This record gives sequence, structure tokens and C-alpha cells, in this order.
Amino acid sequence: MTQPTTIRRVPGPQPWLPEPLRTALALAASGVPVLPLRRGKVPFGNCTACTDNACGGRPNMKTPGPCQCPAVCHAWAAATTDPAVVASPAWAAAWRRAVCVGYHPGGAGLTVVDLDDTDAITWARTTLPATRTVATTRGEHWIYRGVMPSRNAVRPGIDIKSAMAYARYLGPGTGTMAELPDAVRSLAVKEPPAARSAAHAAVEPAGARGGECPHRTPAYLARGIAMAEQRITAASSAVHATVYRTFLAVLSTHGQCGCLTDAHIARLFTAAQAKGETARHCTDAWTNARTTLGL
Repeated sequence: MTQPTTIRRVPGPQPWLPEPLRTALALAASGVPVLPLRRGKVPFGNCTACTDNACGGRPNMKTPGPCQCPAVCHAWAAATTDPAVVASPAWAAAWRRAVCVGYHPGGAGLTVVDLDDTDAITWARTTLPATRTVATTRGEHWIYRGVMPSRNAVRPGIDIKSAMAYARYLGPGTGTMAELPDAVRSLAVKEPPAARSAAHAAVEPAGARGGECPHRTPAYLARGIAMAEQRITAASSAVHATVYRTFLAVLSTHGQCGCLTDAHIARLFTAAQAKGETARHCTDAWTNARTTLGL
């Protein structure tokens, strides 16, 4: 789906609607899937029935179905263009608490290059073709027409938000939207250096110490990782602190024996990023937890 060059207004005055909801309805009418974002600019947590994907839908957030929960669940997968859903009673409480509007770039046929600082912006201006630009609190969003895999920390201060991700709506921006260039697509092919370093560091202690794994069955580790994911997903406040404490708990139990693999760490990072943490925050929390434990 291609985003129109203009956003249609919802007919008639609607002063009784919260401002984020009015903006969301206008975006939805333009074909842009939207969702409310709460304090911290992160999605609302899943309802009780959908906590830890207990509903059986959207496994690992790879698909928006088959869960039919009417609540604002499953982060980016909740984004919709249906005005009846956006303005539904099931979403009303979320809109009253919402601080801004999020949208699913991939669902609108778009890719957002999120530039977090001046160095990232300088790199983009010298490397990427000009496109529609939206100012952010710390940098800029460069928006291209086309869909690709999302990935955080593709370069220092640069995230890519497209398929299976959400971005904060900050206005229509300026400039003419360009087609997604290969220079951006190629960024997602490489593994983020920060995440790779953290993952590799996590599995080094066993080889370095030559310790024997004390866990008698793989189920023990699997249950521990699942519980850690659930703890992060269920956090309704102090997400960053919860992520750090969870990483600390996992590493205190499994950090020295070599049980943890890149796949386990990726699951924890994915759960944290679904709550709004950046890849850099995840890596910092993981590194700090390792340092605290002397690993």
C-alpha cells in the first residue's frame, strides 16, 4: 500500500475526541495503519488473555493474526486502518492515556530511516538520496516508499523501521518521498555490530572458564527464557529497569555455564524492543548486567 501525498481530514468538527485519536483517524483514512502510544512512546501492553501470546495469535509478532482480540494488543500488529476499530470502546481507554500516535510503516508501504543524532544525519545527507524528512526530538526520520525488514542499530544512531515495527507519527514532513534505495536495503543485511558483540560475549565465559553445565535438561533453560520474556512483556512501567533486572537474573543463572546461545539472547532483545527499548539500550543493559556479575 502506498501512502498518499496528502492526509484526508475526518469530516466535521470533533472537539470531543482526544487529540491523538483525531490524528489517528485522519491517518487511518489515508491508509496508514495506526495505534496509540503511551508514556515513553511505547505500545500498550497486551491484555490478560494475550499476555505472552497465550491467545495463540501473532506468534513471535511475525503475523497480525489469527488473534481476534479487540484490545490494543501485540504492539505493531495492533495497527489498523479501520476507523471502527480505532474509535472503538475497546480502544477508548488507551486513547485517553495515549501521549502520541504510532503507525506501522510497513503496513503503509513505507520505510523509516530513524536518525538519532547529528552524526547520523550527516551520514544520511552524504550517502542516501533525498526524500521526505520529518524532524524528531533528537534527529530526523527519512521516509522512503517501499517495504523492507526492520532492524535497529544498523549504524551508530540509525534504526530502520518498516515491516513488523512501529514509528511515532510526528507530522507530514517536508520534501518529496523517494523510492527505497538499495543503500538502505543493504543496511539490514548486516547484523548490528552492537548486538553481535553482546551475543558473542555472552557465550564466551563457558569456553574461557571450561565450566561444566549444571543444568540437567534443556527444559530448565527453555522455561527460564520463557519466564524472562514474560516478565519483560508484562512490564507496565519502568521498562528499562525491568529489562536490566531480567537480564541480570538470566545471566546470574546461565551466564557462566555456556547454556545461552545467540538465539536465546535474541529472544530477550526482541521482547525488550517490543516494549520500546532500542538495540543500544538492550546491549547496554546486557553489558552492565555482565559487568555487575563479573562475567
